[in-house]
Amino acid sequence: MTSPQHSGKTADSAFLRACRREPVPHTPVWFMRQAGRSLPEYLKVREGIAMLDSCMRPDLVTEITLQPVRRHKVDAAIYFSDIVVPLKAIGIDLDIKPGVGPVVERPVRTRADLARLRPLEPDDVAYVTEAIGMLTGELGGTPLIGFAGAPFTLASYLVEGGPSRNHEHTKALMYGDPELWADLLDRLADITAAFLDVQIEAGASAVQLFDSWAGALAPADYRRSVLPASAKVFDAVARHGVPRIHFGVGTGELLGLMGEAGADVVGVDWRVPMDEAARRVGAGKALQGNLDPAVLFAPRGVVEAKAGEVLDAARNLPGHVFNLGHGVLPSTDPDALTRLVEYVHARSAR
Repeated sequence: MTSPQHSGKTADSAFLRACRREPVPHTPVWFMRQAGRSLPEYLKVREGIAMLDSCMRPDLVTEITLQPVRRHKVDAAIYFSDIVVPLKAIGIDLDIKPGVGPVVERPVRTRADLARLRPLEPDDVAYVTEAIGMLTGELGGTPLIGFAGAPFTLASYLVEGGPSRNHEHTKALMYGDPELWADLLDRLADITAAFLDVQIEAGASAVQLFDSWAGALAPADYRRSVLPASAKVFDAVARHGVPRIHFGVGTGELLGLMGEAGADVVGVDWRVPMDEAARRVGAGKALQGNLDPAVLFAPRGVVEAKAGEVLDAARNLPGHVFNLGHGVLPSTDPDALTRLVEYVHARSAR
């Protein structure tokens, strides 16, 4: 099913064609965290405005989302937001602290705490609908990617109370009270699916589920304790007919399981070559990735050589979206990103 806002030039874009594993005129490129961080124009418009506040202002969201499309000529825009926005929208007391990340005032660790996770209603995030309406009017034929945090990653922030290196509280809950854990992830799956629904219905042409911390898990634990909730999210939004992307960091051992969760495109970080990733994921999926973001700090010739290695490893894949293996690092030279887009487009032109 293709809704009107996903038809015409956008539906025929190189990015959406690659997601559908159709022939493309060139390998499409976009970058995780392209909207913000490294761009001086982003820092200027965000000056004096807290991160969560900026996510709730449609004018700012529109401007920031458009900036990398204007500057880098990437093949897709990604909606400027943060994975904790839907949690804030349902009343969880949290803030994004500079240099730290999301911090939750009262962590979720007991069954009584579940009551704080009420369903997300479209009116809770009306600013998202407004911003995407503005964006689709400005983007023309460039697709817009919506996104959300996956249930496991959201749970880890909620249970830990903030970013964590070892996820000890999260794993203690997962192992120690599997019934509560399953209920927590199931509730987060519903919230996540509702947040993606809002974005797709407003005009997003694809969605990405970020499971940033899933690489902390052993495959057996992922299959038993995480995969069902991620699959629920992908199943819930399947009716829209837009490509669904699944991404995690350090997930080389989980790629096959991530493929099973139901996405159309599986994101690959830089630790596994694209051809090997394709073998692990299995047939029927497009792949996205996977240049190491730190490579962009090397000389131009090195960046192009490493990008060429990615393209060569992905040459025989039926669908490949070029991306970094994680987000753009804050001190990346924006010109290096612009040159990388030009190189990938020229090198892969059919």
